Amino acid sequence: MTNTVTDLFLSLTPEKVLQAVERGGLRCNPVCYALNSFENRVYEIELEDKTRIVSKFYRPGRWSMDQLMEEHQFLNDLEQAEIEVCGVLPFPDGSTIKRVDHIYYCLYPRKGGRAPDELSDQDIERLGMMVARMHNVGAKRPAEHRIRLCSKTYVHDNLAYLADNKVIPDHFESRYFAAARAIADIMDERMDGVATHRIHGDFHLGNVLLRDERFYALDFDDMVVGPAVQDMWLLIPGRGRDVKRKHEIWCTAYEQFREFDWQTLNLVEPLRGLRYIHYAAWLARRWHDPAFPATWPHFGSEDYWAQETVDLEEQLQICRMSDPNAEPDSAENDEEELTNKDFFWDMED
Repeated sequence: MTNTVTDLFLSLTPEKVLQAVERGGLRCNPVCYALNSFENRVYEIELEDKTRIVSKFYRPGRWSMDQLMEEHQFLNDLEQAEIEVCGVLPFPDGSTIKRVDHIYYCLYPRKGGRAPDELSDQDIERLGMMVARMHNVGAKRPAEHRIRLCSKTYVHDNLAYLADNKVIPDHFESRYFAAARAIADIMDERMDGVATHRIHGDFHLGNVLLRDERFYALDFDDMVVGPAVQDMWLLIPGRGRDVKRKHEIWCTAYEQFREFDWQTLNLVEPLRGLRYIHYAAWLARRWHDPAFPATWPHFGSEDYWAQETVDLEEQLQICRMSDPNAEPDSAENDEEELTNKDFFWDMED
């Protein structure tokens, strides 16, 4: 069944998309455009009245109905609190999720705007306050079925998959696994006693929309239960004195609406390591999708795993430092250049 459903997902066409939306109770014009998304399939659709909406078809096997409902519940809670998000549109019968050929799908309003290229100090302040308000809402309701941002889900489960499927060449596997497990141990130690709640989980610039001088939070597909600091460091990646300064601006602004545990800044580097591991496993899990070999042709090569292993070992050393932000003293290291490859798994370069 899983392979059959996956085949149907990979073979989605505009015609099938329009048929599915009409089965949900909406009349469409024959206008349907695919939008950029690797994890899911996302389309812009024109309705009979000439208005445009966006339909997202979730990749089968990733989320259960309960998990999807918790994503939509979080979005609804945020909208009720008048926080700027791109919420889910109900179908005519009031539901927010439909299923066609065992593939879940939903609808969103089409919002124009752009992702900011960079953030000014004022932008960082605004987003710090916005995320604090999001987290106030996130902490009010549990999400029992969503995954936890922790070493088990982001490291140990992924290592088990990589090992079972023999993804990593034998001569790199032991080194890669040793570094990954050591980062997991550091994460566990530093997470002891840290509060967790519903968070965005993937709050990088690609998931921020600037429209009419207002910021909107997009794409809660990776919503998790985790520490608040996760929704900061992806927004302000890198290392060095200026990044540390920006983190302080964000945290100070955050505290205008919600208390921030400043000690959790020591989670930034372990969280970065977890993301490296999760990203590599994500590519391995999706390799059957033709879009992935076409986009990441170097994945799985000797050179790829050699570099990944070195990068992870270097990340482990950084995690072991008490204050990695204070280390770089030279101008060339003050702003480390980081790419979409490092952080943004559902965003094209």
